[in-house]
Amino acid sequence: MEKANIEQLQLFENQAIRTAWDEENEEWYFAIVDVVGILTDSIDYDAARNYWKVTKHRLAEEGNELVTNCNQLKLKSPKDGKRYKTDVANTEQLFRIIQSIPSKKAEPFKLWLAQVGREHIEETMDPELIAERLIVTYERKGYTREWINQRLQAISARKELTDEWKDRGITASKEYAILTDELTKAWSGMTTRQYKTHKGLKKESLRDNMSTTELVLNMLAETATKDISHTSKPERFEQHVSVAKKGGRIAGNARRELEEELGHSIITSQNAMQLNHVVEVMLEASAEASEKKNDKDSR
Repeated sequence: MEKANIEQLQLFENQAIRTAWDEENEEWYFAIVDVVGILTDSIDYDAARNYWKVTKHRLAEEGNELVTNCNQLKLKSPKDGKRYKTDVANTEQLFRIIQSIPSKKAEPFKLWLAQVGREHIEETMDPELIAERLIVTYERKGYTREWINQRLQAISARKELTDEWKDRGITASKEYAILTDELTKAWSGMTTRQYKTHKGLKKESLRDNMSTTELVLNMLAETATKDISHTSKPERFEQHVSVAKKGGRIAGNARRELEEELGHSIITSQNAMQLNHVVEVMLEASAEASEKKNDKDSR
């Protein structure tokens, strides 16, 4: 099976399942070990993998063609973030696997599977639904409305930039990573990996752990890079690198000017959990102050 076009984490009861959308066949493929882990309440990834290994062997001995027909994709491991060949199944195959695993979550999971398939069809017909579902997801995680709005704009800016790169001949994921690193380093002074380390992140999304100001500057860097690329029309990869540096420097200049005005760095080591905690504390303090004012006015 060729590599699917779009990889995505889907959530079932707040537990992540690695999935990939195959554009050619128009269907989702699910990491079987992730599903097995949820159905069996396995405490860790290795336990789920061992359970699937035993189940797979049993099904093969029974002559079940399901095991033979299962495909493999190189997906990121939840343990170390590296890509490994992983058994995947489409929706129909997954229904049959669920039947072979005794679990109280089987029926809720079947309903969830049907919903995932329906949602993708709906989103294809109405892309605004994607944004609506993203908003709900971020709200559940505790992000503020201001941050969510900025994050959605940043997603759009990133998509415009990657489309520009694609139109100019950039296709390899390694090239995308190099250009992103050059752009990020030019405005923040750090590569993407260094930035994530600064925030104490491993596999988590860097943008999901940026403050609103960091998001704005990163978006400025990406938008500037896209606009410069569109105007200068780079052809060789070295020219793309130069453009990425120029776009990043524009945002870097804005960062330094803002920091000079504020008297401190706007690049924070806080991640999403800490940033959201600060928001919660501010909201609690505001609510407490409001409550005290109301008590005083009522006397």
